[in-house]
Amino acid sequence: MKIGLFFGSYNPVHVGHMIIANYMASQTDLDQVWLVVSPQNPLKPKKTLAKDYDRLHLVHLAIGENAHIRASDIEFSLPKPSYTIDTLTYLREKYPRHTFALIMGGDNLATLHKWKNYEIILRDYQIYVYRRPTYALGELEDHPSVHLFDAPQLHISASYIRSCIREGYSVEYLVPDRVYEYLRDSVMYK
Repeated sequence: MKIGLFFGSYNPVHVGHMIIANYMASQTDLDQVWLVVSPQNPLKPKKTLAKDYDRLHLVHLAIGENAHIRASDIEFSLPKPSYTIDTLTYLREKYPRHTFALIMGGDNLATLHKWKNYEIILRDYQIYVYRRPTYALGELEDHPSVHLFDAPQLHISASYIRSCIREGYSVEYLVPDRVYEYLRDSVMYK
């Protein structure tokens, strides 16, 4: 099975994430997309993150019954901060029958050269990049491991959603319905 790994803090997961995950699962050669909830991105401060299992729960709510998209907590048991190459190595050992590819935005491709062991990632894995209109793709755009897609996107950020919740504004339609219902009755981001 060919699995696309869509890493993120998902703090919280929103409809923009789900649109990209669904596009990759249904309009590429990927058999499944795993939303990998990262406990700590080395490039982001941990203090703004909701608890790991709370964010994972929201991702499960967002996915619902979709058999082509899964939530993954694989990084919860790995050393922190989380480095993509370490997670990929672990997954390859744990699931030797699967082939793994990375899913990322064009903004991440432009900074991939700053990632730990990025050369090994490019050598051993396919990278599915969804273009982001205001970001240049950088020097790796034409690399043979990089595949570009024009997935539909919304200009929504998790930080904007957290801000709306703190200010008492509705986030209905910005997050999947089940996530909205959960957050409406939760103090997670208040």
